Amino acid sequence: MTTRDDVTRHAQKMAKKKAARDKIMATKSGEKGLIIVHTGAGKGKSSAGFGMILRCIAHEMPSAVVQFIKGAWDTGERRLIETHFGHLCQFHAMGEGFTWETQDKERDIAAARRGWEKAKELIRDPEIRMVLLDEINIALRYDYLPIDEVIAFLQEEKPPMTHVVLTGRNARPELIEIADLVTEMTLVKHPFRAGIKAQKGVEF
Repeated sequence: MTTRDDVTRHAQKMAKKKAARDKIMATKSGEKGLIIVHTGAGKGKSSAGFGMILRCIAHEMPSAVVQFIKGAWDTGERRLIETHFGHLCQFHAMGEGFTWETQDKERDIAAARRGWEKAKELIRDPEIRMVLLDEINIALRYDYLPIDEVIAFLQEEKPPMTHVVLTGRNARPELIEIADLVTEMTLVKHPFRAGIKAQKGVEF
């Protein structure tokens, strides 16, 4: 049973926390376009990126998506964006599937290059506030794109207020170094290991 003293102590504790939090927040007034990386072995990297895209759409901020690997998939997010929000978010599926599906390195490199050229075009557009580069980390991991070129472009040509989100496992250390926000998804348990296939609404 909660006593009056418990209620008083809780209120005092929360008041102190709020005061400390308000003091911290008062020092945070800057804004800038962020380089955001979602990586790691756990599920949720692309999902987190698309969550940010939906936030931009909700705020009527123009945005764009370039998919580097899963372009051949008929995904729920692609259907939703193209069907209902095409006026706010461009969607470019440039990949042809995972590298073990194409089994053609030159073809994979060509697809990655097309995706990167489109990505640069979208990022350079000052009207577009966020660009999601979905699974680009995989293309960088396999050296389908030169990491030095990508880093140089993000540092030198990205407009100051444009957010760029890069997803995929095994993000390169050079990319992590220049990023403003890096989240690593940790795999704890996954149904695939128990024989459950990818399912609509969860994986795609």
